Amino acid sequence: MAKVCILGGGSWGIGLSVVLHKNGHEVTVWSAVPAEIQMLQEKHEHKMLPGVKLSEDMIFTTDDKSAIEGKDLLVMAVASSYTRSTAHRISPLVAKGQRIVSVSKGIEEHTLMTQAQIIEDEIPQAQVTVLSGPTHAEEVSRGIPTTIVAGSKSKSCAEYVQNLFMNEVFRVYTSPDVLGIELGGALKNVVALAAGIADGLGYGDNTKAALITRGITEIARLGTAMGGNFETFCGLTGIGDLIVTCASMHSRNRRAGILIGQGKTYEEAMKEVQMVVEGVYSAKAAMELSKKYDVQLPIIEQVNEVLFDGKPADQAVKELMLRDKKLEVSHLPWPEE
Repeated sequence: MAKVCILGGGSWGIGLSVVLHKNGHEVTVWSAVPAEIQMLQEKHEHKMLPGVKLSEDMIFTTDDKSAIEGKDLLVMAVASSYTRSTAHRISPLVAKGQRIVSVSKGIEEHTLMTQAQIIEDEIPQAQVTVLSGPTHAEEVSRGIPTTIVAGSKSKSCAEYVQNLFMNEVFRVYTSPDVLGIELGGALKNVVALAAGIADGLGYGDNTKAALITRGITEIARLGTAMGGNFETFCGLTGIGDLIVTCASMHSRNRRAGILIGQGKTYEEAMKEVQMVVEGVYSAKAAMELSKKYDVQLPIIEQVNEVLFDGKPADQAVKELMLRDKKLEVSHLPWPEE
């Protein structure tokens, strides 16, 4: 049995707390939001996961010291826009070598850092792993079979996280490609906004398939330019996560995209979804990375223009369709005629 603290009382953190508790671990859930902890203490249920009852022996707290000290693993499950502030807040309490696993997805706009990089920047004494893949809290919390990847520069750290989380309905793979895993998880949210926008415009399956296929091409193009492994983008944290996020109504990014396609601003869409829409925060960062590494990201570029420049969504789709003619397979020569 391990002592684990989930940092963040949102639906994903709670979904993972169910997995860990089922595996026999002692689980504490911490949140900086008193109302969230009060809800969990009183109802032992999260409002976004109705019907999922949390065990009476789970601990829910807003106290930093009791949450952090003496824990074998800290699970950083706050929304990506709060990762730095949370890491900075808890850093003085984190012991040297204490393990942290990041389960949030996103790129910090002003630094272009991934979630693990932010944690390492704020808590250099910690050992950081990432856990990512095609997962929705709504399904994980109900024991629906799920596969995911634990990524770390240290094989032993990746295997430690694998052993803590893995069970008969939650299969965990390991990988040393932390950067590729995180880029896949962050950038797919931007493409999922595009997929949702297409749904909001009333387009069909052909359009969705094109966005998923060309979207993973963009993600892999940038990811490999930055040093990620191409195989990662063909796997669970690349195409796998992209498919589930573009296709499922559990996806907050897709739901927000649908509302934007129907004419709402991204602010209005985020308010209606009532959850943090990570793709909005990663979209600008993705364009900065595009410039830095000189990589073309036409879908992500159009998403940015719709979100932040007021471009009509149908005009963005038209411009994507009428781009210069291209080869699909760029490095394959034509046979001689």
